[in-house]
Amino acid sequence: MATLSELENEVLRLPKDQRVSLIHRILEKSELPENSDVKNLWNAEILERIERLDANSTECHSASDVFQAIDEQFAQ
Repeated sequence: MATLSELENEVLRLPKDQRVSLIHRILEKSELPENSDVKNLWNAEILERIERLDANSTECHSASDVFQAIDEQFAQ
């Protein structure tokens, strides 16, 4: 079995979108039991965002553009 350091090196060689996807999957598996209030709020937020997308009342940006902007903000 690979060491933590070896796994980290392998993960860092992945394309950024795959790293983010992997992190998301790991966090999902690591989360505490769901809080139904939080889940309901997130579901409402998701539905609202879908409605705005369907109505063309919001801008869309690729994940890579968003993460690049975040990286640039933290680099300052």
